[in-house]
Amino acid sequence: MPATLCSPFLTQHEPLGTMTDVVTDAPGQAIDDPRSGAGVVWIPGGTFRMGSDRHYPEERPVHRVTVDGFWIDTHPVTNAQFARFVAETGHVTVAERPLDPADYPGALPGLLQPGALVFRKTEHAVDLRDLRNWWAYVPGACWRHPEGPASDVSGRANHPVVHVAYEDAEAYAAWAGKDLPTEAEWEYAARGGLDGADYCWGDDFTPGGRIMANTWQGAFPHENAMLDGFAGTSPVGAFPTNGYGLCDMAGNVWEWTSDWYAARHPTDADKPCCVPLNPHGPARDGSFDPRQPTIQIPRKVVKGGSFLCAPSYCQRYRPAARQPQMIDSAMSHIGFRCVIRKGREP
Repeated sequence: MPATLCSPFLTQHEPLGTMTDVVTDAPGQAIDDPRSGAGVVWIPGGTFRMGSDRHYPEERPVHRVTVDGFWIDTHPVTNAQFARFVAETGHVTVAERPLDPADYPGALPGLLQPGALVFRKTEHAVDLRDLRNWWAYVPGACWRHPEGPASDVSGRANHPVVHVAYEDAEAYAAWAGKDLPTEAEWEYAARGGLDGADYCWGDDFTPGGRIMANTWQGAFPHENAMLDGFAGTSPVGAFPTNGYGLCDMAGNVWEWTSDWYAARHPTDADKPCCVPLNPHGPARDGSFDPRQPTIQIPRKVVKGGSFLCAPSYCQRYRPAARQPQMIDSAMSHIGFRCVIRKGREP
């Protein structure tokens, strides 16, 4: 499928009720999900090389994985879609709930208020080893108020919802009759049929000079040239799709997966018969951050990078890239999308 712009308002899909009738081995079939208002695309099953030996240590080693076919949202869940879920269920996100001091030993009392972590562009170069230089906990920040109480999502209905913790994404998926993708499913879909390529669209970050994703251009975190036209999140579908017709699989927002995090991938199987089928990641107990032993909050894998990823700092706008995220984290660059596995079709 050629790279095209993907928009829920521009793409014509078949009704979701025909889902079981159109499943074939052909990728990129798009149909509508009337409950959540999302288009979903069929990803045929297959075996691929997961991870990368050329980039960050946590992406190693490259290993073969097989996944069954599944449907996946064409784009991250938007503010409009999440608002519909909240209106129907009354869901209150983690960022909107009171904090239990017992969960955050040593935290300043002023920080024990409902809120979330918000990116703050700095005025000058800073120490990139200290994330506190550009992340601030903002009381009152949540999906409705992404930058804090004085902000809202007016004009951003078609932007990815942010400030959603893992529990919030999981609740949305259950409401929509879907699941969150495993890391293997997410990476397989993101590759768009280009097994082993660096990016969702090939090996050239800007083919022919064309910007393919919403990322940071310039010296992070104080200089953003905004060559892509956006300082923060962008409307879903503002950039070309990958080979499966999926948009925003690189940049814009990080996306939750259902896998617990481990610092490395498992080794490649010795024989084809031993290649893992539909892996679901390691055990929960190994996901805690060893650098923060007093904080016993497990971590999930997030994928895809965000509008804050820059060549000078975080080259994680790639299918193989991965990062750990504590499940209670609500941040201004994390969203999600959902999958439907065979057997769960309406």
